[in-house]
Amino acid sequence: MANIYDVAKAAGVSPATVSRVLNGGSVSSERAARVRAAAEQLGFRPNRVARGLRRQRSDVLALIISDIENPFFTALARGVEDVARASNLSVVLCNADDDPEKEAEYLDVALAERMAGVVIFPASLAETDVTALLEHGVPVVAVDRSPESATVDTVTADDENGAYAATRHLLDEGYRRVACITGPRASSAAMVRLRGFLRAHREGEPPRRRPRVAYADFRVRGGYQAMSELLDLAEPPDAVLATNNLMAAGALAALHDRGLRPPEVGVAAFGDTFWSQLVRPALTTVQQPAYEIGQAAAELLLKRRHTPDNEPQRLVLPTRLQVRGSSRRSAEAEPTTAETSPPLPTIAPTDRAGATGHGLARPRRPGVMT
Repeated sequence: MANIYDVAKAAGVSPATVSRVLNGGSVSSERAARVRAAAEQLGFRPNRVARGLRRQRSDVLALIISDIENPFFTALARGVEDVARASNLSVVLCNADDDPEKEAEYLDVALAERMAGVVIFPASLAETDVTALLEHGVPVVAVDRSPESATVDTVTADDENGAYAATRHLLDEGYRRVACITGPRASSAAMVRLRGFLRAHREGEPPRRRPRVAYADFRVRGGYQAMSELLDLAEPPDAVLATNNLMAAGALAALHDRGLRPPEVGVAAFGDTFWSQLVRPALTTVQQPAYEIGQAAAELLLKRRHTPDNEPQRLVLPTRLQVRGSSRRSAEAEPTTAETSPPLPTIAPTDRAGATGHGLARPRRPGVMT
């Protein structure tokens, strides 16, 4: 006798999509027609799906992240897991690779299994769709940015002030051609960090109206390529802010291959990883509270399970600037740490533009803007 997986295979969709069609969920008319045709052809009885959907999984959370290679998500996952285990819940880790289609498959699985909740780092503000989960009572908490498909609880770091503080530090050290290597234009995190970088330049003396900006992919290869392109400019930068740790590693490799090293070219980066203090000179970083973000996201999720009708919240956690040798023009200077944002988190209603509170342009080809 046919089952839900047979129908999904015949219709070319996921089992969760079959569940949504047969239980009145939100699915495109074309997919719905394929599912119904496959179900009729196979003699599938929808009441089996209904019985399955009534079985609520209360012991498993899904954590959907964008890049498992990024140490930020390792710390975040530990924060989620520690809170979950304290409440007798398990965590399933899903790596979406910033791919909306792959992410949608994981969301379908979470729906089909009726998981206790989903913590998600959305792959796309526009394409990430969590409405089916919410319609079936599965709570969702977004990390860093809230998808446009629904208003949900969101946890993020104060990235704009972190980027501002790092850029001001480089300018105060005497660097005059400070560039930024940031992520894709479609990434809210990239745009928020870029906004802090640009604000620091506008408030500088004298203000620089068109600082150099290179767009990459948040990965090592992208950071290497972006740094190489910046160094090829007629007036290359004398310092750079890389807006995540993987791109910083690529930037350092590009400097090494050109016979350059910090602080000859100053370097600061987002994300304080284990290797930040192992390189020489040690890397100046904006410390993001990744573990605490994971904890807060899991706690909001547990709270949402018990109070599903409460107004969604946006939680912003502070960042800290850890100054080390890679940005110090004085070799004898001691490392210092400074707050880059208010010491206490702030909570506000979530808006539909996401955790960053602003719209985004469509992605363009990576490159350097001067």
